Amino acid sequence: MTQLNKTLLAVAVALASTQATAAGFQLNSQSATGIGRAMAGDAIIADNASVLSRNPAAMALFDKSEITVAGAYADVSVEVTDAKLADGSLLGNIDNAAEGKPIPSFYYINPINDKWAFGLAAFSNYGTGTDMAPLTQGHDFNTPIDLLGNTAVTTINFNASVSYRINDSLSIGLGIDAIKGMGSLSREGQYTFPYIGEKDLSLVDIEADAWGFGGIIGLAYEINENHRLGLSYRLSPNMKASGDIRFGQDVSIGDRPLLVAEHFGEVDIPMADIAQFAGFHQLTEKFAIHYTAQWTNWSNFESITLADGDQGTDAYILKEYHWEDSWYLSFGATYDINEKWTVRAGIAQDQGVVGEVSSLSIPDSDRMWYSAGFTYNINPHSSIDFGYALVAGEKVHVIEESMLTGTVEAYTQSGANYYSLQYNYKF
Repeated sequence: MTQLNKTLLAVAVALASTQATAAGFQLNSQSATGIGRAMAGDAIIADNASVLSRNPAAMALFDKSEITVAGAYADVSVEVTDAKLADGSLLGNIDNAAEGKPIPSFYYINPINDKWAFGLAAFSNYGTGTDMAPLTQGHDFNTPIDLLGNTAVTTINFNASVSYRINDSLSIGLGIDAIKGMGSLSREGQYTFPYIGEKDLSLVDIEADAWGFGGIIGLAYEINENHRLGLSYRLSPNMKASGDIRFGQDVSIGDRPLLVAEHFGEVDIPMADIAQFAGFHQLTEKFAIHYTAQWTNWSNFESITLADGDQGTDAYILKEYHWEDSWYLSFGATYDINEKWTVRAGIAQDQGVVGEVSSLSIPDSDRMWYSAGFTYNINPHSSIDFGYALVAGEKVHVIEESMLTGTVEAYTQSGANYYSLQYNYKF
């Protein structure tokens, strides 16, 4: 495998998991109530069945079965400005390099007795969609087509959990996660070779999917009926994606190959564990505050590895990333206007994961979340929720090395508008 093919592979796989609206490539969009309070207190509030996505121990707070069905739309925005090569050649700007994504979720909690409960859930923790190809078009010079193109990634988390109430104050929960990941990626465009001239290159073409298995453990501690704390730890798997994975194409000068196409059977992408601490405090009959401190073990994302190459490549470390662990800190409040209406709001600081090694392929940054939402109780059994969040990221200067054109740099800024609607039914 040529050095150029190795570099193309490293960049392409990295891009396949970027441009989400939280640190690294996480999504924080598991419920409308959570979005409406910037996820503050989500691991312990237990105002609907979506708490299952954050802390299985909180199922012990339910005395009736409940179903929650939610749908969110992440209107993601990624701006790229002043993109240029080392010689000053301008690649241009992109007003929006991201794609919006619908994000559905489902939760069911069933208390078996006063000690045991079980639950089932389906939701997404990761997702992205970007198109950087416009930066490679309309130029009379070679552009870094190895770095820029189309990307789409989706994951679905299937969870089964149980909880056990140890005593009046303490409960424990355990869950198993089965994660389905699906992705597609292409890197193509025109490139002018010495002595050969201009050629249409399809450097990367990926259609891959994977299953990974992890778990979650949680604790719920009720100080009294108005104050409680939650703690959870989610163990995430390494995703081993397989499918149609092609890199490069055959390009030669006479009998001397410049590029050689190679097919691979598997790409290994490490995922991050997540620890979360949350609190809920009902200060008055109508007013409550809540908060969350979430730590994500992104330092686990050190490198990406490929395996099973058709030219004899067994295992190869594509690229070192040196990501850093990140914190997500949020604070929110809830107010019950009357028996029918509840309003909520939240604010959060989301820490980026990229350290000293910056990259155009991962334009991550610190972000602020500003959110609000409401609940309308239709009757004692049914309610609907709406949540909105504005995510504002910092503008960052990023640099990437292309094997085709050398150093590429740009300024990127990412953000999003989250809209979510949810229905809850208590049996």
